[in-house]
Amino acid sequence: MDDVLGELFGSLRLRDAFRSHWRARAPWGIRGPAETCAVLHYIVEGGCWATLAEEVELPGAALHLRSSLLRRGDVAIFPWGAPHVLSDRPGREVVPLAAVLSGRGPEGDGVVRLPGPGPETTMLCGGLYYNSVGESALYRALPPMMVVDHSVVRRQPLLHHTLSALAAEGQDDPVERELTSVRGFETALVLALRLALRAEAASRLADAYPSLRALCHPGISRALMAVYRRYGEHWTIDLLAREARMSRTAFTTVFRELVGESPGRHLTDRRMREAARLLGETGEALSVIPAAVGYRSSVGFHLAFRKWSGMTPGEYRDACSGRRGAAVRAVS
Repeated sequence: MDDVLGELFGSLRLRDAFRSHWRARAPWGIRGPAETCAVLHYIVEGGCWATLAEEVELPGAALHLRSSLLRRGDVAIFPWGAPHVLSDRPGREVVPLAAVLSGRGPEGDGVVRLPGPGPETTMLCGGLYYNSVGESALYRALPPMMVVDHSVVRRQPLLHHTLSALAAEGQDDPVERELTSVRGFETALVLALRLALRAEAASRLADAYPSLRALCHPGISRALMAVYRRYGEHWTIDLLAREARMSRTAFTTVFRELVGESPGRHLTDRRMREAARLLGETGEALSVIPAAVGYRSSVGFHLAFRKWSGMTPGEYRDACSGRRGAAVRAVS
């Protein structure tokens, strides 16, 4: 599972990180919106409740996991930025995050203080911004909230020390702050996700989220590794089934059940996302991209990319160039 998760997360192409240090005294409640990033909360002192917003749909078997009590040393992860509430107790009246956190962005950093007469909770909140082009259906199918218990965190020295370093306030050097934010949060998120997924895959939550079983299934995980790491090879369904060491019929049935789509569609999506990255982030010639993502025919690639994105490869690259130019003009 760890190797598949590494490839799955690596395809997201992390870009920037935002962090804030919170000192909140009861009574308090904050509602965060849906994010375009992975979100992590680490409880330094005290405790609070994390509750998924009502609009987040949960399978029936997972409804009991809408809310979780976080204690000192616990880590809560929201892989794809599901909207949620943090509060000193369930049912507390809440205010929007934007009302207490201004100037927020990938380059930001700050301390948030919520005054009150009650006990204080200190926590580190971080957001890891990634290129949404890399967000596959499998990643999006992960549980919206997962919690790693403090006892598990303490048994993982690298994760524990990384979180402690990130939680330390007072880094004034902007270069040091940027490096520790992006690389530190990347390390913390990947390690915490692995621990959370390993625990949840062995629990009844796996029945509610087939994606957890897909990551642990010996055959499907091998096929997923091939799709994510070796997408440029000339795969067929028969070859993927052989990679999974399963019959074609069993492979396609189980893959669709656990991943949520057919092997062919998942492979095409992985190839198209990589092609979009090459078109938007590199200067690779249009003529070499089809072969780079596993297409023998340029015509076949162009048709597939247009069906996937609604644009030809050339139009997509021009659109990306226009967005980058607008961003440059906006900050100049």
